[in-house]
Amino acid sequence: MSTATPVIPDSSPIVLEKATIRSWKAPIAFGAFVVLSLILFFGFSRHGASTFRFSDKSDKIVLPNLVVDTFSTTIIVTILLAIIAAGSFYLSSQARKTPIWAVILFALIFMFGFLAWAGSGELPVPVTGLLLGTVSLSVPLVFGALGGVISERGGVVNVAIEGQLLAGAFVSAMVATLTGSWVVGLFAAVVAGVLVSFVLAAFAIKYLVDQVIVGVVLNVLVTGLTSFLYSKVLAADPTVLNHPPRLPEWPIPVLSDIPIIGPVLFHQTIIEYLMYIAVFAVWYGLFHTRWGLRLRSVGEHPEAADTVGIKVNSTRFWNVSLAGAVAGLGGAYFTLGSVGAFSKEMTAGQGFIALAAVIFGRWDPIRATLAALLFGFASNLQNVLGIIGSPVPSEFMLMLPYVVTIFAVAGLVGLSRAPAADGKPYIKS
Repeated sequence: MSTATPVIPDSSPIVLEKATIRSWKAPIAFGAFVVLSLILFFGFSRHGASTFRFSDKSDKIVLPNLVVDTFSTTIIVTILLAIIAAGSFYLSSQARKTPIWAVILFALIFMFGFLAWAGSGELPVPVTGLLLGTVSLSVPLVFGALGGVISERGGVVNVAIEGQLLAGAFVSAMVATLTGSWVVGLFAAVVAGVLVSFVLAAFAIKYLVDQVIVGVVLNVLVTGLTSFLYSKVLAADPTVLNHPPRLPEWPIPVLSDIPIIGPVLFHQTIIEYLMYIAVFAVWYGLFHTRWGLRLRSVGEHPEAADTVGIKVNSTRFWNVSLAGAVAGLGGAYFTLGSVGAFSKEMTAGQGFIALAAVIFGRWDPIRATLAALLFGFASNLQNVLGIIGSPVPSEFMLMLPYVVTIFAVAGLVGLSRAPAADGKPYIKS
């Protein structure tokens, strides 16, 4: 009679190997900019002195200009960029992520070198003016991006940001002209954005129409409608319906006198101050309030939200409307704060750039705001380069904002995940 030998289980610990995920987007992007620096700074080298102006003579505190040798500066900049790029390649080879501070430092160093190269021997580079124009051009982008974050965090893709901005611009111009009040014009822009969002929410949530298609159709509808009304109504007598009062500037005492930062942030109109409040309010509300928890729940897992008593479709509907109100307020900036009158298709694709900022910012209000500021900086940079007489071709300067948008979303956004239920209609079982 044979006895079976008992099998003693192996008591050695089980070692789980961690999957190594290497992302080469950041180092490849860095390498591309290093090559671009070599081509610009050495292939088209410029000699002389570059001047950076930080203050105007009218400022209470006048900072001295910074004068640097152009060729020496570009050499140092290229070396520093190569060092950061090499470090990024090393981190990626070790399956480690390139820190965000390295990306910001790389961008600042490259931009300093590029401005030194572009402004060599020409007019001084107005640093304060460059930053001031960045904030001004970013206002509609920030409002549009915040509207996109609110809507998509709730599970509704908001491609109609362009239409919401344009509707806000048109209605605010007409209402402010009729009433003679920019305050009423701002409220009218909010209402216009909400009305556009009502249509998006009704078709996307109630009738389950594809959200992207509804957004595209709304953009075309608003563009055609505002263009028709402009040609037939506003253009007939602009002083009656298309001559709105401009937003007054409200400098904040003491803070507006701080060099560089003061004129850029604290010598603005009310809509810029509303932008600061909106960014903080959306961030705080989204991550630190019950409203934000409910909104994120219907965008991530609507079935689970429904089981705890949250009305999914109702929550989505009202938050899409809120997103339209925020975007509509951004549209008012075109007519009340920037141009001073409505013109055909004056948003010029800003809504789509705002949507790109949402994606680039990974559906986070702070990151989306920073992305909008980046795109605003690219838009204003073309103006500054034209003023200082840089050798950059005008055709490239015109396409610069869109090149930066494509590069940022395709090259730097990395691995990002939209809200799980974004774009998916919810049908209660």
